[in-house]
Amino acid sequence: MHWALSARMKPRGFTLVELLVAIAIIGLVLAVSVPFSARFYESMQYRQAVKGLVTTLSFARQSAITSGVVADVMINPETREIVCGDRNTQLPDKLKVAVSTAGELNREQAGVIRFYPEGGSSGGDIDLEMTNGRGVRISVDWLMGGVSQARYEFD
Repeated sequence: MHWALSARMKPRGFTLVELLVAIAIIGLVLAVSVPFSARFYESMQYRQAVKGLVTTLSFARQSAITSGVVADVMINPETREIVCGDRNTQLPDKLKVAVSTAGELNREQAGVIRFYPEGGSSGGDIDLEMTNGRGVRISVDWLMGGVSQARYEFD
């Protein structure tokens, strides 16, 4: 009787085929998720850079208005560095940066946007572009000093 019970009991564990199927599924999930997470990380860096630049420009405008002293924001497209007073921001390496500002304010390779105490500015545009051709143009109005942004995409 004891022999009959042990013959009907299956051994516990996984077969080699079950293990291979599980490993194949895990490999497939990893193959799909790794490129997606890299694109997600790049997109997250891009959004953070846009938000940080808009915040820096708005801060400079508000600082000029409240202090009564001009405030300059210097944007260096080669080093992807943004300097405003003692604030220094580094944009991600994968972003392409282009600056269009008033030529008489520019310093070396950097474009400068100046904010005046009455609320106006020297005006200018800053383009931030990702590797896939999508980007945003951040514009500073020369008359009112307002900061706006518009997305674009190259085909």
